[in-house]
Amino acid sequence: MVGIDEVARRAGVSTATVSRALSGNGHVSPATKLKVETAAGDLGYVVSSNASSLASGRMKNIGVVVPFLNRWFFSSVVEGAQKSLLRNGYDLTLYNLTGGGGERRSVFEHFLLRQRVDAVIAISLELTESEVARLHALDKPLVGVGGPIEGVRTLTVDDVAVARLATEHLLALGHTRIAHIGGNKDYDLDFHLPTSRRYGYEAALDAAGIAMAAELFQPADFTIRGGYQAAKQLLGTPHNRPTAIFAASDEMAIGCILAARDLGMVVPRDVSVIGVDDHDLADFFGLSTIAQFPQGQGEKAVEILMDQLHPGQHDQSGLNTPMPFELIVRSSTASPSLY
Repeated sequence: MVGIDEVARRAGVSTATVSRALSGNGHVSPATKLKVETAAGDLGYVVSSNASSLASGRMKNIGVVVPFLNRWFFSSVVEGAQKSLLRNGYDLTLYNLTGGGGERRSVFEHFLLRQRVDAVIAISLELTESEVARLHALDKPLVGVGGPIEGVRTLTVDDVAVARLATEHLLALGHTRIAHIGGNKDYDLDFHLPTSRRYGYEAALDAAGIAMAAELFQPADFTIRGGYQAAKQLLGTPHNRPTAIFAASDEMAIGCILAARDLGMVVPRDVSVIGVDDHDLADFFGLSTIAQFPQGQGEKAVEILMDQLHPGQHDQSGLNTPMPFELIVRSSTASPSLY
């Protein structure tokens, strides 16, 4: 097996320079780095992960914690993070907290505190002071995705503004009887996303001088099935049914489209539908939506972590980084006056 000393001789540099060039830890000029990489490639030298971790004190592994993995948004954030980590030479260890509070305690009190990850990305988890303190005490960089966390670098999307934009789109088309399918109490946990989106919906109606009607809200569980069942209740009413629905996620919005079809309605002729996310299926269903670019959120989280692990690579400032969102208009929304 080729050793680091042979690479050093081939490149005409010291073994310490080879180590810095191939690990990315420490300054090496671009020309020297290229010379070392060429020599390593010619000789078929592969950096030993064990030796690298002993030398640097790092495992080249990032822990990513998610509340659900079977939801498109969370898996998309993870996918974006994984792609970026691979580009930076890091592995990813995933912790899925679907099991609830017991699993969460185990992860933060035991698994993440072992010396097996260099840093942590927490997706849509409002970390407690003790969870943050444990990680900071071990000098493990931490980035949160989804909302502000005291003393932690975070990425946030303004969910109130997202919901307001979606509702304003329907108002601008001429709709006044707009229903909302949001989360129930079981989903109003970390960062209160369902409540924030309902606030944005209500704020847009209030600004337009429209009173919120209690019968125009239906709770659901952020799944296609949940959106389908909620829309059946809203659209099945014999009197004053809504002409438009704002669903707090694209999966629920797709459920709305399917429910309207099963009731013999046509979208958007009989009801307009808009969601949030820009799900992979949104274009297929012609769904108007508010895109929030989850893969980009995962990539940005890694960029921030890399700056903490390798200071000076990026220009980062401030604890909170607002993330972009954008209205995407497709065929599921139209003016009621057109039909």
